[in-house]
Amino acid sequence: MNIILASQSPRRKELLKRIGIENFKVIPAQGEELATRTLTPDQLVEELSQRKCAEVAAAHPKDLIIAADTVVSINNRVLGKPRSEEDAAQMLAALSGKLHLVYTGVTVAKEGRTLTQHEVTSVRFRTLTQADIIRYIATGEPMDKAGAYGIQGYGSVLVEGISGDYYNVMGLPVCRLARMLARFGVDTLALAAEKEQAK
Repeated sequence: MNIILASQSPRRKELLKRIGIENFKVIPAQGEELATRTLTPDQLVEELSQRKCAEVAAAHPKDLIIAADTVVSINNRVLGKPRSEEDAAQMLAALSGKLHLVYTGVTVAKEGRTLTQHEVTSVRFRTLTQADIIRYIATGEPMDKAGAYGIQGYGSVLVEGISGDYYNVMGLPVCRLARMLARFGVDTLALAAEKEQAK
């Protein structure tokens, strides 16, 4: 069975490999990430992951497709990827000293069968100074990440604590994904065991 990750995110690629899935293709969806404005964050990420998955599945109907979309939400405001350094600074200032929620929608599809779920993790930022924000933006890390930070990188020093799935904040809730893949006949622990025994 061919597995396709419908995302060009290096973090999602890394996480798939981390749970034992080595042999997969990367074919990112090309459509714009537009969705209905009235959706709640959980509905939004589910819809966007479904769209990405459907686009790639249409060209590869016999393969197993994995698609995901992540957003940050604070005070009912959804934060995607920043459009500029000023946008990133505004996002980081909004998150400073507060609790926010990270939502990831995941869709898995194969041969016309589709399963969509989402995960939510709460994250608390420490209080940031203007200098903290300027220096963090200078690393370049915020620019391709929802909410303008990466918990697995330099952004780790901004995070006081989390409640929920850490990997969800990276962009792929691997525990939930593994349970979803099992329903399509993919046992990630068996794949991991085979990988280790082959070393």
